[in-house]
Order: sequence, then C-alpha cells, then structure tokens
Amino acid sequence: MLGLLILNLALILFDSLYATDMVRQSLNQLSPSLLDWYKPLHANFILIDLVFVGIFLSEFMLRWIVAIKRKDYLRWYFYPFIHWYDLVGCIPVGGARFLRFLRLFSILYRLQKYQIIDIKDTAPYRFLAFYYQVFVEEVSDRVVIKVLSDAQDDLRQGSPLLSDITNKVLASRRPVLCQWLASMLVHSGHTLTDEKSGEIVRQHVQASVSKAVRDNTQVARLRLVPVLGGSVEKMLENAVSDIVVQSLANLLLDVTPDKLDQLLEHGLGASNQQEQALDQEMLSVVDECLELLKSHVGKQRWKDAL
Repeated sequence: MLGLLILNLALILFDSLYATDMVRQSLNQLSPSLLDWYKPLHANFILIDLVFVGIFLSEFMLRWIVAIKRKDYLRWYFYPFIHWYDLVGCIPVGGARFLRFLRLFSILYRLQKYQIIDIKDTAPYRFLAFYYQVFVEEVSDRVVIKVLSDAQDDLRQGSPLLSDITNKVLASRRPVLCQWLASMLVHSGHTLTDEKSGEIVRQHVQASVSKAVRDNTQVARLRLVPVLGGSVEKMLENAVSDIVVQSLANLLLDVTPDKLDQLLEHGLGASNQQEQALDQEMLSVVDECLELLKSHVGKQRWKDAL
C-alpha cells in the first residue's frame, strides 16, 4: 500500500506538472516521443487514478471491517469519521487528490506502531522532531508568560486575591476545616497524654521549664536555703512541667469545632492596618514568585541541545 501510494502521488504530481505549457515544452525538447506517448495517458488520467482509488477504497473497507471485529471504537460507524482523510483523499478530482499525502503519514504511523519500522532512529525524524519541539516550546513559553504577566498586572492593580480566597474558597469550607482541625488537635492532645508517644514532648517541655526555672532570679534564691533548697527547686521544676504539659493537653482535648468556628469568625471579620500590610506583603511575594517563574519559563532550553 505504501508503494502504491507513492506511485500514485508521483503520477498525480507529474500529471499536474504536465498540464503546464513550460513542462510540455521542456519534454518536447528532451523527448518528443515521450510527449506523444504520455498525451493519451494525460487525457484519460482520471481513469488511471480510479484504479488506485478502487484499491485504496478496498483497503479502507477491509480495515474498517477489521476495526469492527476488533472493536477498536465504541461505535462501528466511528471509523470513517476518525479516518476522514482516507475517504476525502479518494476523491479523484480537484485538490482533494493531494490529501492522499495524509495517507502516507497514516501508513508510516501504523508501521511505526506495529514496530515494522523505526522512524525515530532516522536523521529526518530527529531533525523534524527537534524543530517541532523548538516551535512548541517557543509558542507555549510565550503563552505562559502572557498569562503570568496578566496575573501580575491584575495583582499590581489591587486585585482582592487574598480576600477572595478567604471569603469564596475558605469560608465556604469552614465547617469541614473546623471539624478536621479540631480532630487533629484532639488527637494531638491524646498523643500528649499517652505514656509512650507523648514522652518526647514531655521531655522537651520539662527541659524548657527547667531552664526557665533555673534562670528565674526568685527561684534561684531557693538554693540559698540550706539542705532543702535543691530539693524544693527540683520539686518545683517537676510540678511546673507537669502543670504545663497537662494544661496543654487539656487545652487540646477541649477543642471543639464550634469553638474553632467562633475563633475563625472573629479572625475573618477582623480588618486593620497590620492585616492590610500583611496582605500587601503576601501579594508582593506572589508577584516576585511569578516573575521568577516567568524567567525560568522564558529560558530557551532547546539551545542547550545545540
């Protein structure tokens, strides 16, 4: 089929060139006998082309039947719509003939798909693939940079991005977030009170409290008490450590979704100059991140391959 297709395309190209006066005059100078021999073929070329069309349509119908038996598509009538170029290229008149070039790529694709040939290992394929990647990269980079630049302009003009995220995204999911956060905090409280899993936290709290107690000037005076000063200081350290750990555990275990919702309600409703300054700083961070992203996207990586 590939050989027949190449032969047919060569005949179509030659016949199209033969229809011009310049080619006929050149052929007349080179070989008048060839010109006289091909003249009746040119006059009846559509009949010659119909022979190729009949072969191509037969092959198309055979592939359609195979596709139906193999159930390649969801519906049996999808095949001609998906392979429309095969049908349109079989029209034996006008410029539709040159659509048979698409059949050439279709056959090469199937040969590559079934590993009969390996086009990827050829120099023309590597050449075309490289410049195709260059084209795709250049176009996609420009599109991405344009989108990021529009986003930056929107942010610089005072876009209420953070406010929209808070009110439209987070606020609508606040009950779920409160439930999740409360369950996490309660779980942390149970972990803290557990004998094994909470040992690391208790040791850390005890070390921090011990350091704070030792650095306290009033507690340091207990060391001046003869005999009992060191013991009292140690007992105080242990008592304060236990109180801090137990208070933290009780605080976590006492958290409920309702309390978190009240806290978030108060926090979402608050607005002052410090929060506005923080929002502006966050927008500046986003703007700088977009600028860095644009610089990375705009890098022409295809030049590294050269």
